[in-house]
Amino acid sequence: MIVKEVTGILEELAPLDFAEDFDNVGLLVGDHNQEVTGILVTLDTLENVVDEAITHKCNLIVSFHPIIFSGLKKLTGKTYVERVVIKAIQNKIAIYSMHTALDNAREGVNAKICEVLGVVEPKILIPQKNTIKKLTTYVPLEAADQLKAALFEAGAGHIGNYSNCSFSTQGTGSYKANENANPTKGKIGETHYEEEIQVNITFASSVTKKVLNALFENHPYEEVAYEILTLDNTNQNIGMGMIGSLKKPMKELDFLKMVKESMHASGIRHSALREKPIEKVAVLGGSGAFAIKAAMAAGADIFITADVKYHQFFEAEGRMVIADIGHFETEQFTKNLLVDYLTKKIPNFALRLSGSKTNPIKYL
Repeated sequence: MIVKEVTGILEELAPLDFAEDFDNVGLLVGDHNQEVTGILVTLDTLENVVDEAITHKCNLIVSFHPIIFSGLKKLTGKTYVERVVIKAIQNKIAIYSMHTALDNAREGVNAKICEVLGVVEPKILIPQKNTIKKLTTYVPLEAADQLKAALFEAGAGHIGNYSNCSFSTQGTGSYKANENANPTKGKIGETHYEEEIQVNITFASSVTKKVLNALFENHPYEEVAYEILTLDNTNQNIGMGMIGSLKKPMKELDFLKMVKESMHASGIRHSALREKPIEKVAVLGGSGAFAIKAAMAAGADIFITADVKYHQFFEAEGRMVIADIGHFETEQFTKNLLVDYLTKKIPNFALRLSGSKTNPIKYL
């Protein structure tokens, strides 16, 4: 397999279009067409991780966090970022990052946290906006079913738990072909009228290319009339954080102790306990304080995240417990998720879970 084939498999789980605008995801170092000898999956790409890749003959590192976040103007080896990039290039090791693309994925970072903590029936906490598009096109009656089937196959027409969703209306289309045209129906220089179906179908922005390819390959006309609009509707399957329920309510202190043990946390910073059972749990891996109000609005009894500042703990206002268990701790199982996913997709391939310690925070 080449790098591009592996990253294509990863993008089926977390399309790069899912990533936040500020992020830097995708292939950060290396050649898309390089043959892959082995894959090393890690949370962070540090120098010791590159050394581990070299030792185990892995020339593709799949990393959650991007080693290059802002622009690099020099490569002199003065910073750890520069040293990692230099060493990777010298050893022909490609580095691919997923970060917020995987954060926003339905089966990504936060789904894994829910799995570890026993949170069931999780839903997206903050659905992503501007990720649903609508295609409108016009097709002759006899070609409508074939076209819709191809669009469905390309990933269009999914709404929640339903697939093959579309809306059609019948009408009369007209056009006049000039001398340079090769019309499927009608004659050059004459206005042609055709009974057509107007097809309306929604799709996720991540499959735009596939949908357009299906449209052009299956539409009978030489020139395809179509329009694409971005909808204000939120996508319930893409977004930050998740919220679900415990199978049985737990006492607050008992639940926090379970979280500490399950997430291997060295400590938990939390707001005041409410002396009420924990039943509804919200989670957001990494720096998630921006979602405190969303978690409260969703009725969470506790919100588990990281990097919460002093004054942000006051925002709980006795209505919810805010628990900061550590940035690394909330994301540590991400590499396990990716290894499990890749193992199913490409079994018997040289795939390795990084054993390097990358948590920069130590506790006394």
